[in-house]
Amino acid sequence: MKTQRSRARVLGVVLLGLSAALVLLGAGIGSTGFESVFAAQHDPVALQIVWDIRLPRTLGAWLAGALLGLAGAVAQGLFRNPLADPYLLGSASGASMGVAIALALFGTSPASTQWVVRLGLTGAAFIGAVVAVLLTLLLARGVQQTLRLLLAGVIVGVVLGAVKDLITLSSVDVMQAIVGFMLGSTALVGWSACAVMAAVATVCLLLGWALAPVLDGLALGESTAQSLGLPLGAMRAALVAVLALATGAAVAQTGLIAFVGLAAPHLVRSVVKTTHAWLILLSAGMGGLLLMAADLGARWLIAPQELPVGVLTAVLGGSYLLWLMHRRSGRVSV
Repeated sequence: MKTQRSRARVLGVVLLGLSAALVLLGAGIGSTGFESVFAAQHDPVALQIVWDIRLPRTLGAWLAGALLGLAGAVAQGLFRNPLADPYLLGSASGASMGVAIALALFGTSPASTQWVVRLGLTGAAFIGAVVAVLLTLLLARGVQQTLRLLLAGVIVGVVLGAVKDLITLSSVDVMQAIVGFMLGSTALVGWSACAVMAAVATVCLLLGWALAPVLDGLALGESTAQSLGLPLGAMRAALVAVLALATGAAVAQTGLIAFVGLAAPHLVRSVVKTTHAWLILLSAGMGGLLLMAADLGARWLIAPQELPVGVLTAVLGGSYLLWLMHRRSGRVSV
């Protein structure tokens, strides 16, 4: 037990160290390639670009990835399904529908960096994600049957996605904004968005840490968790709220980012076996590192142009999961 805890601490330090290194690297990557961050101190324009564009974008990518990694760890523990991700219960479709409704009603744009607009989009995405999760749980009649839960999540995702499509067809401006939102991008993340995501991540990490014993109990079986005297109903509702809030905040600021929430907990478990309290923290760090690295790759691969980071994470994440499935199937066949 002490060995696993020590490995968890070491992994946490490694993730923080790599994240700090990538922050410095991200501050130096621009349209012309890599530039020295220290050289920008002698150029006011370059310093403003580093401080107002590159740094908030890089830190915003880490925060969004941390929220998705945290949500993925909570989802996999809550539903006792290693394939669960933050979007399993239709929360992505619900969040995108909420943002589409906000854009259609108020005419706001994700390009805005005003506090009111950012908080409004986060709130709309959060409400949409909560509605989607509640609809899925209602259709599935709880979380006891995994197949019914998956089917309910697919149905809710398709229906809410269709509603989102109908809303986007009503306005060309909304359609253009939603296209960028669906592809996923950190290009428009500013300091205000970083502040919002940092506040949400702090709340979700504290709640996730406090509710981690429930996930440990559920891992042993629901009857075992009940025998421990845990109020499963209230705590399960709190975990669903953490899942919806973390997903909604990340989606509202960066759009739909695929596979980060699914891959981060798997990567942590491949290194260390630990309790859900450490798993949630480490998955947040791993998710932040993954999305920040993907964002740097999206900015650097075809510079001076850039790829949507959601497309890059989908390609890399899908390839990783295919390799993981192939390796496990090979072990089973042997």
